[in-house]
Amino acid sequence: MDSEIKNIVKETNLKHIAIIMDGNRRWAKEKNLPSAMGHKKGVEALKNTLRACKDFGVKYLTVYAFSTENWNRKQEEVDFLMDLVAVTLKNELDEMHKEGVQIHFIGDLTRLSEKLQKVTANAVETTKNNTGVVLQIALNYGARDEITHAVRKIVQDNVPSDKITPELISDYLYTKGVPDPDILVRTGGEKRISNYLLWQIAYSEIIIREEFWPEFNKNLLKMCIEEFKMRQRRYGK
Repeated sequence: MDSEIKNIVKETNLKHIAIIMDGNRRWAKEKNLPSAMGHKKGVEALKNTLRACKDFGVKYLTVYAFSTENWNRKQEEVDFLMDLVAVTLKNELDEMHKEGVQIHFIGDLTRLSEKLQKVTANAVETTKNNTGVVLQIALNYGARDEITHAVRKIVQDNVPSDKITPELISDYLYTKGVPDPDILVRTGGEKRISNYLLWQIAYSEIIIREEFWPEFNKNLLKMCIEEFKMRQRRYGK
């Protein structure tokens, strides 16, 4: 199975999959479990998906871990999610490093606690020379916030208006140097973009899965890649 999917990835020039990991809380509610259990199960799904990307030859995986709007959740849940990010990075970093994963973070990290900023910085520094799957974690990320940040920086750099091109704007985004997603997957059945990679997904193929994120696995990723193969990417032509 892996070889078949690797061939599809190669034939379609599939480099980058972005995922909106939706449904942790609904998965837990269905099973009469606290939402914390859904988030923990979601971490397992992410680990499995990351390994599957390696097996299938997908170079880039970007996941939506915490949005700029998620601060509006109950403080107890926000605190839990932040702790979960820190604990997961500490517990899984050695293994990810051994497997060659290169970790990036996109988003405004300045709002995070000093402790979490140190944990994220350590993960980036530890894995910066790795050559395996590039894992981009969107943390305190919002696409409108990202674009606003980019515009401010362009103005601060006194870039002449006639020099402002789509390529230049891309270079001012958090995702500089990373190809745009070929596929955007959203789990949990919702059909919204939710302020995620608005610039980068201009020509991404959107795939909606009804399964909640904790249920996502290698086989479901395989199905997404197979569906991608069936799409015709016209880029407006």
